[in-house]
Amino acid sequence: MDQHSDKKEIVIVGAGIVGIAIAACLCEKGHKVLVIDRLGICEGTSSGNAGALAFSDILPMASKGVLAKVPRWLMDPLGPFTIRPSYLPRLAPWLYRFWRASRAEVLDRTTQVQGAMMRLAEPEMLGMMERAGIRGMVREDGSLELYESEDELNTALPGWNARKKAGIAFEHLRGEELAASQPGLASRFIAGTFVPGWKTVSDPQQVGKRLWDYATRLGAEFLQAEVVAVAVGETGAAIHLADSQKIEAAKLIIAAGAWSHRLAKSLGDTIPLETERGYNTTLPAGAFDLKRQLIFSGHGFVVTPLETGIRIGGAVELAGLDLPPNYKRSEAMLTKAKKFMPGLDTAGGRQWMGYRPSLPDSLPVIGYARRSKNVLYAFGHGHLGLTQSAATGRLIADLINGNEPPISIDPFRPQRF
Repeated sequence: MDQHSDKKEIVIVGAGIVGIAIAACLCEKGHKVLVIDRLGICEGTSSGNAGALAFSDILPMASKGVLAKVPRWLMDPLGPFTIRPSYLPRLAPWLYRFWRASRAEVLDRTTQVQGAMMRLAEPEMLGMMERAGIRGMVREDGSLELYESEDELNTALPGWNARKKAGIAFEHLRGEELAASQPGLASRFIAGTFVPGWKTVSDPQQVGKRLWDYATRLGAEFLQAEVVAVAVGETGAAIHLADSQKIEAAKLIIAAGAWSHRLAKSLGDTIPLETERGYNTTLPAGAFDLKRQLIFSGHGFVVTPLETGIRIGGAVELAGLDLPPNYKRSEAMLTKAKKFMPGLDTAGGRQWMGYRPSLPDSLPVIGYARRSKNVLYAFGHGHLGLTQSAATGRLIADLINGNEPPISIDPFRPQRF
């Protein structure tokens, strides 16, 4: 009997960083795992992110002054936050939920939940990388968030106060300290906030592939195929592939990123997931002497030093899964980066676009499907998939093994909407 007709113990749909980390966690516990993805291992959105292990990023997107900035940003189709006009009618329900998530009492609760998740995420991710033999792929240079005016800094202070309450260390820099932290910045920046605990990886795609190598040493298997439908039964789940084959599994985990909600809907769960399209350009490694990740929060993008180059990207475009990319957004960020870092050599760049799976409250979906305890969801991490991947793997493994998770998963339950 071939691998497509015998029943698998656990099938994971999605070979991005979250699916990979879940597979590694489950294999560490002795489970037999098959991962299915239409592209390959870490070939989708996880291949081109900014490479941050953002354990101090506990503030939900709605708390970062986004709502106040949206009217101005929407006037600029190449700005930090934009909505394709043709997509706005479909997006309206998500925007309403996003607005509700921006209420003060909701933001405070969400920040506490993210803080707990991040306190779990750091030891889980660094521990997994240590066990995989790739701890050396982590850079511990901190990050520098930059401000062009006192007003911009003052607007950011409540967020820094929230981080201070959560025990996150940071330091506001000016003058010579700022210049020493990152030589070559334009004089327009009057201050910056240095976060010493912020980490990045040498290359996010290579980290994902090396973690997968670790999972395969523990017995994980991979099948490149497109999943077109899933169904549940009394003793497990069925996964239907585009080539008309069917795979039976005792347990099914949906970790397909921005495509996950389509499968969840067929199982009775309507989850308001949207795609924050992120764009970037990766320049050759010698394009600038970059000391650490730079965060230009007023412009919605970051600049990251990677082993494979300098990556300039970020911003948010809400336009779903089907509309074509607009690479003028990559070009706009590159033009700004040149103004902010005058010595930057912008030649030889590679453009990229990926789909961040985003929920309106900035929390992922982790938990059981409505119709069956044999199906679990693990998606919707937004900008934090790499950061929270191993923690998600730990939580899913605890659920499957019947163990008490180290943090409450109630805030992540799929039916909260």
